[in-house]
Amino acid sequence: MNSFKVWRYIAFAVAIALSSSAALAAPAETNGIASGTVITKQNWQQYRAYMPDGLQALFTGNYHWGLPADFQMLVGPTHSYPLPAIYRDNTEKYSRSVKIRSLPNGGLTVDGYVAGSPFPDPVSPHKGWKILVDLWYSYVPYLICGDMNFWFVDRFNNTSSEQALLVYRRLSHISDVGQPITDPKAQGVDYSEYLEINLPEQSRYLANLTLYYDDPGKPEDTFLFIPALRRSLRLSSAARCSPIIGTDYAQDDARNGDFNGGITRFQAHFLRDQTILVLTTPDITDWDKIDNLYRPIFFPSPRVGKWELRDDYVIDVRRIPALATGYCYGKKIIYVDKQTSLGSWTDIYDTNMKLWKVAPVQNLVHEVPSEGNQLAGNNILISMYDMQNNHLTSAYLRPGNNGECNNYRGVNYADINRYSNVGGLSQIMR
Repeated sequence: MNSFKVWRYIAFAVAIALSSSAALAAPAETNGIASGTVITKQNWQQYRAYMPDGLQALFTGNYHWGLPADFQMLVGPTHSYPLPAIYRDNTEKYSRSVKIRSLPNGGLTVDGYVAGSPFPDPVSPHKGWKILVDLWYSYVPYLICGDMNFWFVDRFNNTSSEQALLVYRRLSHISDVGQPITDPKAQGVDYSEYLEINLPEQSRYLANLTLYYDDPGKPEDTFLFIPALRRSLRLSSAARCSPIIGTDYAQDDARNGDFNGGITRFQAHFLRDQTILVLTTPDITDWDKIDNLYRPIFFPSPRVGKWELRDDYVIDVRRIPALATGYCYGKKIIYVDKQTSLGSWTDIYDTNMKLWKVAPVQNLVHEVPSEGNQLAGNNILISMYDMQNNHLTSAYLRPGNNGECNNYRGVNYADINRYSNVGGLSQIMR
């Protein structure tokens, strides 16, 4: 019996050693998918738990827009990109003073918000809406400038392109080194969005300016400069479903996470925590070349970089009932990165709750002056797939940020009066 026990102990020890050796030889796990895994059209269903619903729809082949037969998605390790120290400091300093207030129309608003993340640990009640507010006030450089390149593909796979100057500016609730929390020239504006078409020539000078106010309950103002009229027109505040300069993006889409509608007009319900595949780190410097994308769908190929698993909140965002009548969308399912509060992916449904648009957002890491590498550096590769009308818009931006915009390619995009004020529209054709 003693001899049997000895041999059983030896066998057990050998088994442990072999198991440990095998573990060392196995690929490193990345929250459930081994780093080095290649996801294809043949094996994708094994990994669907890590995919937004819209990505699954692109894999199925049930829609006009689908991933090609030779599609590959390489999985790599997950990266960590901490938010700027001043944003984290402002979160610690001011988040305790943020309060939620109910509005007479059934919406919600926040009082006491200064800077940083309003709800760094969103919990019930109103957990989903708190996540939406964190998305709305997520860190972005106070100034973003550059040429945004668009591709358009119709149902016959005909492709056209457009280029627009983009100048987005945070004027209030700023969290950047060397900047005040509120710009002295803000005049009550929280955020400004400026787009002006450069190409093609026949569309040149068409411009779109939207001003969002520090009071989240005050409707934004949107102005459209019409070159043929040499004047600007103020759009109705109800025109939030109108397209942005001819793209598949509506006014209510053209911002981080494809949510640009304001926090007081929407309700948001927390659905779940989900770890999803996200592309954050390009492996090449020329990631924006169209040869690195699958055509005609303009989806990143493995040449761009490896996908990683990141922890996200998933929220269901809808207009509050009092304002839902006549609105274009039934709901948006938004995937929000837990580390940065940036939107990773959005699936958009029509009023019959049928899938309408699929919108991946690749926030590719980019160095922001004085803030280090940030996913919010607006190095972006984005697409909007219209699954019902069978056309798409894809775009990329390699921007200048903050002080770089003072003299970006010889132009001062830090000029608030020119790019963040309606009066600047009258200077376009001078």
